[in-house]
Amino acid sequence: MIHTPLCDALGIEKPVFQGGMAWIADASLASAVSKAGGLGIIAAMNANAEWVCGQIRELREATDRPFGVNVMLMSPFADEVAQVVAEERVPVVVTGAGNPAKYMKDWAAADIKVVPVVASVGLARLMQRAGATAVVAEGTESGGHIGETSTMALVPQVADAVDIPVVAAGGIADGRGVAAAFMLGAQGVQVGTRFLVADECTVSDEYKDRVLKAKDISTVATGRKFGHPVRCLKTPFSNEYARLEKEGASEQELNELGTGALRKAAKEGDYEHGSFLCGQIAGMVTKREPAAAIVDDLMDGAEHVLKEATKWVR
Repeated sequence: MIHTPLCDALGIEKPVFQGGMAWIADASLASAVSKAGGLGIIAAMNANAEWVCGQIRELREATDRPFGVNVMLMSPFADEVAQVVAEERVPVVVTGAGNPAKYMKDWAAADIKVVPVVASVGLARLMQRAGATAVVAEGTESGGHIGETSTMALVPQVADAVDIPVVAAGGIADGRGVAAAFMLGAQGVQVGTRFLVADECTVSDEYKDRVLKAKDISTVATGRKFGHPVRCLKTPFSNEYARLEKEGASEQELNELGTGALRKAAKEGDYEHGSFLCGQIAGMVTKREPAAAIVDDLMDGAEHVLKEATKWVR
């Protein structure tokens, strides 16, 4: 069994985070991953504190295992969500889209472990100085909002730069990816795309079917022009977005086009107008299965790969 210092720091059995995917990572999926020994994460996205609080309490009715809430710092409700996670004494807060420094004191007072998502060495160092327990180094292979550096290049540089545990994210779908992350210096992994097809994931069947049909070249990153790239499946929506971006559409025009697109994909299965966020490993996702089976496969596969690799050492 693989057990790293990250597990001890967060009180989890297996060093697997489930990605905090907006409109996807709710109490149903997060509780299933936590019950399986990993860290299930509820995505606060642009929701208000009341919705987030309801999800936290729903998860706690399902399990007493550690879990996390992903606080999206660009949300108009970020302040109230930051307060409610402190009041609810959420075990772990994962942050994205900004610097959580202004909330760190209150979260520390509530004994919350803070694990920011970073896309650069500079931000990782800043988060360590601010008191983060660990960081998620997320490569550009991920689905959703992405940086520019690949996981293979980012993780070892972040691991060299900080003394706190590093969680690798981006392009990880099986035990081989987990083993590679450990070799790069990570103490855990964050997986998003593969959990899209978990039985407990409440996205539309259309979304799950599109992920299962995807190949290695089925994703595209749009939004680079204005500094907010997003990786998703190639669909009529993403094709139209890319066309308008190339033709010089304004940021406002593109934002208007994208408003509500993820919800349309996740909850309505709207192939024409929805944004189906998905990582580059989509072609490796081949079946629907329980979240616990995914967690076990990731860990068992990594253990097998690591044992096999030692045979080459002379």
